[in-house]
Amino acid sequence: FRLALIQLHVSALKSDNLQRACGLVREASAKGAKVVALPECFNSPYGTQYFKEYAEKIPGESTQMLSEVAKECSIYLVGGRSIPEEDDGKLYNTCTVFGPDGAILAKHRKVHLFDINVPGKIQFKESETLSPGNSFSVFDTPYCKVGLGICYDIRFAEMAQIYGQKGCQLLIYPGAFNLTTGPAHWELLQRGRAVDNQVYVATVSPARDEKASYVAWGHSTVVNPWGEVIAKAGAEEAVIYTDIDLKKLAEIRQQIPILSQKRHDLYGIEMKK
Repeated sequence: FRLALIQLHVSALKSDNLQRACGLVREASAKGAKVVALPECFNSPYGTQYFKEYAEKIPGESTQMLSEVAKECSIYLVGGRSIPEEDDGKLYNTCTVFGPDGAILAKHRKVHLFDINVPGKIQFKESETLSPGNSFSVFDTPYCKVGLGICYDIRFAEMAQIYGQKGCQLLIYPGAFNLTTGPAHWELLQRGRAVDNQVYVATVSPARDEKASYVAWGHSTVVNPWGEVIAKAGAEEAVIYTDIDLKKLAEIRQQIPILSQKRHDLYGIEMKK
Protein backbone atom coordinates (compact mmCIF):
# COMPACT_ATOMS: atom_id res chain seq x y z
CA PHE A 1 0.00 0.00 0.00
CA ARG A 2 1.13 3.55 -0.59
CA LEU A 3 2.14 5.75 2.32
CA ALA A 4 2.47 9.55 2.05
CA LEU A 5 4.26 11.81 4.52
CA ILE A 6 3.44 15.52 4.44
CA GLN A 7 6.31 17.77 5.52
CA LEU A 8 4.43 21.00 6.07
CA HIS A 9 5.66 24.55 6.55
CA VAL A 10 4.01 25.78 9.77
CA SER A 11 2.96 29.40 10.24
CA ALA A 12 1.49 31.21 13.23
CA LEU A 13 -1.96 31.22 11.57
CA LYS A 14 -3.92 28.14 12.56
CA SER A 15 -6.46 28.49 9.75
CA ASP A 16 -3.73 28.70 7.09
CA ASN A 17 -1.98 25.62 8.46
CA LEU A 18 -5.23 23.65 8.44
CA GLN A 19 -6.22 24.68 4.93
CA ARG A 20 -2.80 23.88 3.50
CA ALA A 21 -2.60 20.57 5.35
CA CYS A 22 -6.00 19.48 4.03
CA GLY A 23 -5.03 20.53 0.51
CA LEU A 24 -1.87 18.42 0.64
CA VAL A 25 -3.83 15.48 2.06
CA ARG A 26 -6.13 15.66 -0.95
CA GLU A 27 -3.09 15.81 -3.26
CA ALA A 28 -1.59 12.72 -1.62
CA SER A 29 -4.86 10.82 -1.89
CA ALA A 30 -5.16 11.71 -5.58
CA LYS A 31 -1.72 10.18 -6.10
CA GLY A 32 -2.79 6.87 -4.59
CA ALA A 33 -1.84 7.17 -0.92
CA LYS A 34 -3.96 4.98 1.36
CA VAL A 35 -2.29 6.09 4.61
CA VAL A 36 -1.30 9.76 4.97
CA ALA A 37 0.61 11.27 7.89
CA LEU A 38 1.05 14.89 9.00
CA PRO A 39 3.97 16.16 11.11
CA GLU A 40 4.19 16.88 14.79
CA CYS A 41 2.91 20.35 15.61
CA PHE A 42 1.62 21.05 12.10
CA ASN A 43 -1.05 23.46 13.27
CA SER A 44 0.85 25.72 15.65
CA PRO A 45 4.40 26.95 16.21
CA TYR A 46 6.42 24.58 18.40
CA GLY A 47 7.33 26.01 21.78
CA THR A 48 6.12 25.90 25.37
CA GLN A 49 4.98 29.53 25.04
CA TYR A 50 2.52 28.51 22.28
CA PHE A 51 0.96 25.35 23.70
CA LYS A 52 -1.69 26.93 25.93
CA GLU A 53 -2.61 29.60 23.36
CA TYR A 54 -3.24 27.09 20.57
CA ALA A 55 -4.77 24.31 22.68
CA GLU A 56 -8.07 22.69 21.70
CA LYS A 57 -10.26 19.97 23.05
CA ILE A 58 -10.72 16.74 21.08
CA PRO A 59 -13.01 16.71 19.22
CA GLY A 60 -12.53 20.34 18.19
CA GLU A 61 -12.02 22.58 15.20
CA SER A 62 -8.80 21.01 13.94
CA THR A 63 -9.73 17.38 14.50
CA GLN A 64 -13.12 17.97 12.88
CA MET A 65 -11.39 19.18 9.71
CA LEU A 66 -9.07 16.18 9.73
CA SER A 67 -12.03 13.85 10.17
CA GLU A 68 -13.82 15.44 7.24
CA VAL A 69 -10.86 15.27 4.86
CA ALA A 70 -10.14 11.63 5.82
CA LYS A 71 -13.74 10.75 4.98
CA GLU A 72 -13.74 12.83 1.79
CA CYS A 73 -10.59 11.07 0.54
CA SER A 74 -11.46 7.66 2.04
CA ILE A 75 -8.01 7.28 3.61
CA TYR A 76 -6.35 6.58 6.94
CA LEU A 77 -5.08 9.93 8.21
CA VAL A 78 -2.49 10.26 10.97
CA GLY A 79 -3.04 13.79 12.17
CA GLY A 80 0.47 14.46 13.43
CA ARG A 81 0.01 16.53 16.52
CA SER A 82 -2.52 19.00 15.29
CA ILE A 83 -2.23 21.26 18.33
CA PRO A 84 -1.93 20.68 22.07
CA GLU A 85 -4.94 18.88 23.51
CA GLU A 86 -6.66 20.47 26.49
CA ASP A 87 -8.42 18.01 28.79
CA ASP A 88 -9.51 18.54 32.38
CA GLY A 89 -7.13 21.44 32.89
CA LYS A 90 -4.08 19.63 31.50
CA LEU A 91 -2.31 19.96 28.15
CA TYR A 92 -1.08 17.00 26.10
CA ASN A 93 0.93 16.59 22.92
CA THR A 94 -1.62 14.46 21.09
CA CYS A 95 -1.76 12.68 17.74
CA THR A 96 -5.18 11.66 16.38
CA VAL A 97 -5.88 9.07 13.68
CA PHE A 98 -8.97 8.96 11.47
CA GLY A 99 -10.36 6.17 9.30
CA PRO A 100 -11.89 6.34 5.81
CA ASP A 101 -15.31 6.91 7.40
CA GLY A 102 -14.02 9.91 9.37
CA ALA A 103 -14.20 8.10 12.70
CA ILE A 104 -11.38 8.56 15.19
CA LEU A 105 -9.36 5.35 15.48
CA ALA A 106 -6.63 6.35 17.92
CA LYS A 107 -5.55 9.22 20.14
CA HIS A 108 -1.91 9.02 21.17
CA ARG A 109 -0.67 11.32 23.90
CA LYS A 110 3.11 11.69 23.82
CA VAL A 111 4.43 9.34 26.48
CA HIS A 112 7.96 10.72 26.89
CA LEU A 113 8.22 14.49 27.30
CA PHE A 114 11.11 16.31 25.63
CA ASP A 115 13.11 17.66 28.57
CA ILE A 116 16.74 18.02 27.45
CA ASN A 117 19.77 20.21 28.01
CA VAL A 118 22.71 20.09 25.60
CA PRO A 119 24.97 22.89 26.90
CA GLY A 120 25.67 25.59 24.36
CA LYS A 121 23.30 24.08 21.79
CA ILE A 122 19.73 23.51 22.96
CA GLN A 123 17.64 23.45 26.10
CA PHE A 124 13.95 22.56 26.05
CA LYS A 125 11.46 21.45 28.69
CA GLU A 126 8.04 20.29 27.49
CA SER A 127 7.04 19.36 31.04
CA GLU A 128 6.81 23.08 31.88
CA THR A 129 3.41 23.05 30.17
CA LEU A 130 2.59 19.52 29.00
CA SER A 131 1.55 16.34 30.80
CA PRO A 132 2.64 12.88 29.59
CA GLY A 133 0.34 10.28 28.12
CA ASN A 134 0.12 6.88 29.78
CA SER A 135 -0.82 4.43 27.05
CA PHE A 136 0.31 2.76 23.86
CA SER A 137 -1.61 3.47 20.66
CA VAL A 138 -2.25 0.94 17.89
CA PHE A 139 -4.74 1.14 15.04
CA ASP A 140 -5.80 -1.43 12.47
CA THR A 141 -5.96 -0.97 8.72
CA PRO A 142 -6.82 -3.57 6.05
CA TYR A 143 -3.09 -3.64 5.30
CA CYS A 144 -1.44 -4.00 8.71
CA LYS A 145 -1.42 -2.85 12.31
CA VAL A 146 0.24 0.51 12.91
CA GLY A 147 1.88 1.73 16.12
CA LEU A 148 2.15 5.42 17.06
CA GLY A 149 4.75 7.48 18.86
CA ILE A 150 5.53 11.20 18.88
CA CYS A 151 9.06 12.55 18.37
CA TYR A 152 10.98 11.86 21.61
CA ASP A 153 9.10 8.54 21.98
CA ILE A 154 11.35 7.12 19.22
CA ARG A 155 14.36 7.19 21.55
CA PHE A 156 12.77 4.56 23.80
CA ALA A 157 13.39 1.17 22.22
CA GLU A 158 11.09 -0.64 24.64
CA MET A 159 8.06 1.20 23.25
CA ALA A 160 8.80 0.01 19.71
CA GLN A 161 9.34 -3.54 21.00
CA ILE A 162 5.92 -3.51 22.64
CA TYR A 163 4.40 -2.42 19.32
CA GLY A 164 6.22 -5.29 17.61
CA GLN A 165 4.82 -7.72 20.16
CA LYS A 166 1.36 -6.36 19.42
CA GLY A 167 1.79 -7.27 15.75
CA CYS A 168 2.57 -3.84 14.28
CA GLN A 169 4.39 -3.86 10.95
CA LEU A 170 4.58 -0.08 10.56
CA LEU A 171 5.51 2.50 13.20
CA ILE A 172 4.75 6.17 12.57
CA TYR A 173 6.42 8.93 14.57
CA PRO A 174 5.35 12.51 13.84
CA GLY A 175 8.35 14.42 15.15
CA ALA A 176 10.27 17.68 15.17
CA PHE A 177 13.93 17.05 15.86
CA ASN A 178 16.09 20.17 15.86
CA LEU A 179 19.35 21.23 14.23
CA THR A 180 21.38 19.64 17.05
CA THR A 181 19.68 16.27 17.46
CA GLY A 182 18.45 15.98 13.88
CA PRO A 183 21.74 15.49 12.03
CA ALA A 184 23.09 13.32 14.85
CA HIS A 185 20.22 10.95 15.63
CA TRP A 186 17.11 11.38 13.42
CA GLU A 187 17.93 8.75 10.79
CA LEU A 188 20.01 6.62 13.16
CA LEU A 189 17.10 6.10 15.56
CA GLN A 190 14.70 5.25 12.74
CA ARG A 191 17.04 2.66 11.29
CA GLY A 192 17.63 1.18 14.73
CA ARG A 193 13.94 0.81 15.53
CA ALA A 194 13.32 -0.69 12.06
CA VAL A 195 16.12 -3.28 12.23
CA ASP A 196 15.55 -4.23 15.88
CA ASN A 197 11.88 -4.97 15.30
CA GLN A 198 11.84 -5.81 11.58
CA VAL A 199 9.19 -3.20 10.84
CA TYR A 200 8.78 -0.18 8.60
CA VAL A 201 9.40 3.11 10.42
CA ALA A 202 8.11 6.47 9.16
CA THR A 203 8.91 9.85 10.68
CA VAL A 204 7.10 13.06 9.70
CA SER A 205 8.66 16.44 10.47
CA PRO A 206 7.52 20.00 9.88
CA ALA A 207 9.44 21.77 7.12
CA ARG A 208 12.34 23.87 8.32
CA ASP A 209 11.76 27.52 9.16
CA GLU A 210 15.04 29.26 9.99
CA LYS A 211 13.14 32.21 11.50
CA ALA A 212 11.19 30.13 14.02
CA SER A 213 12.04 30.10 17.73
CA TYR A 214 12.44 26.31 17.40
CA VAL A 215 13.95 25.23 14.07
CA ALA A 216 12.90 21.75 12.92
CA TRP A 217 15.36 19.49 11.14
CA GLY A 218 12.91 18.33 8.44
CA HIS A 219 14.02 15.25 6.47
CA SER A 220 10.84 13.18 6.91
CA THR A 221 11.91 9.61 6.26
CA VAL A 222 10.73 6.04 5.69
CA VAL A 223 13.00 3.10 6.59
CA ASN A 224 12.28 -0.52 5.65
CA PRO A 225 12.77 -3.59 7.91
CA TRP A 226 16.24 -4.15 6.41
CA GLY A 227 17.28 -0.73 7.72
CA GLU A 228 17.34 0.93 4.29
CA VAL A 229 16.10 4.50 3.80
CA ILE A 230 13.52 4.15 1.02
CA ALA A 231 12.11 7.70 1.01
CA LYS A 232 13.44 10.97 2.40
CA ALA A 233 12.55 14.65 2.14
CA GLY A 234 14.94 17.58 2.33
CA ALA A 235 14.36 20.55 4.63
CA GLU A 236 11.67 22.28 2.57
CA GLU A 237 7.91 21.66 2.36
CA ALA A 238 7.28 18.41 0.48
CA VAL A 239 5.11 15.32 0.16
CA ILE A 240 7.03 12.05 -0.09
CA TYR A 241 5.59 8.70 -1.11
CA THR A 242 6.64 5.10 -0.71
CA ASP A 243 5.07 1.69 -1.09
CA ILE A 244 4.98 -0.40 2.08
CA ASP A 245 5.81 -3.94 0.90
CA LEU A 246 4.53 -6.37 3.51
CA LYS A 247 5.72 -9.34 1.43
CA LYS A 248 9.28 -8.01 1.74
CA LEU A 249 8.77 -7.60 5.48
CA ALA A 250 7.66 -11.24 5.75
CA GLU A 251 10.69 -12.38 3.72
CA ILE A 252 13.10 -10.49 5.98
CA ARG A 253 11.53 -11.98 9.09
CA GLN A 254 11.84 -15.45 7.56
CA GLN A 255 15.47 -14.96 6.52
CA ILE A 256 16.59 -13.59 9.90
CA PRO A 257 14.01 -14.94 12.38
CA ILE A 258 14.95 -12.86 15.43
CA LEU A 259 11.35 -12.58 16.60
CA SER A 260 11.07 -16.34 17.10
CA GLN A 261 14.62 -16.65 18.44
CA LYS A 262 14.23 -14.30 21.39
CA ARG A 263 15.19 -15.93 24.69
CA HIS A 264 12.02 -15.31 26.63
CA ASP A 265 13.39 -17.62 29.33
CA LEU A 266 16.17 -15.08 29.97
CA TYR A 267 14.62 -11.66 29.34
CA GLY A 268 11.47 -9.87 28.30
CA ILE A 269 9.76 -6.54 27.70
CA GLU A 270 6.27 -6.14 29.12
CA MET A 271 3.51 -3.56 28.92
CA LYS A 272 2.33 -2.66 32.42
CA LYS A 273 -0.91 -0.90 31.45
